[in-house]
Amino acid sequence: MPSPIPVLFIHGLWLHSTSWQPWIDLFRQEGYDPSAPGWPGDPDSVEDARQNPESIADHGIDDVVEHYAAIIRGMDTLPILIGHSFGGMIAQKLLGQDLAAAAVAIDAAQIKGVLPLPLSALRSTLPVFRNPANKHRAVSLTAEQFRFAFGNAVTEEESDALFARWTIPAPGKPLFEAAAANFNPHSPAKVDTANSGRGPMLLMSGGKDHTVPEAVTLATLKQYRHSEAVTEFVSFPDRGHSLTIDGGWRAVADEALAWLRRQSLESPR
Repeated sequence: MPSPIPVLFIHGLWLHSTSWQPWIDLFRQEGYDPSAPGWPGDPDSVEDARQNPESIADHGIDDVVEHYAAIIRGMDTLPILIGHSFGGMIAQKLLGQDLAAAAVAIDAAQIKGVLPLPLSALRSTLPVFRNPANKHRAVSLTAEQFRFAFGNAVTEEESDALFARWTIPAPGKPLFEAAAANFNPHSPAKVDTANSGRGPMLLMSGGKDHTVPEAVTLATLKQYRHSEAVTEFVSFPDRGHSLTIDGGWRAVADEALAWLRRQSLESPR
């Protein structure tokens, strides 16, 4: 039997890597070899991360990319990458560097060249940007801030439950780097969008997302117009930024699995 295809799940800001556990269980049932290593400095549990925010602080985009690149270089087979929010940006960068067989970027943070900056996105990131010193700190959200940034498309009760279960402090540095991307020719948020030899990529978007509104994802899709590699888009009109962890996560995961099968990346079972 061929070896299972490895899948690396990459979380974004304010969520712990263990929030991918339902996806890991599903992908393992489907014959893949899934894992969800955290960002550099991430403690092993949500509780440890909340108690030790200094271990998370001051890690930028390049640090995170190199962290996952080192993991991939230790593998025998190039993995499929599935990333959410800033994890979606990281997945795009690694795919552009030919370090992945394919990538699914879900509500991915904006890359260099993407210009739309909706007001809801500014409000979602205000807890970080209100203090310039947060560039070198780890910043936590309140339940109310999480409700606006992540849980606006679910009930307040579900949003509060997700906040209590999965949220951790997040480094401010990646947000400051992304905000300055279009003014910095060497920005770490730059992705090789013209690479025609890379593996296929799927961009997913939640139509009610406040943090990464669909306009941002569509503008990201446009950045790939000069690449001949497969680049596709799918929208979940009634979903917000919590779409990977809330009660509707399975529909998003099933769409990713169906797309991988269409790319002949179905794992043996």
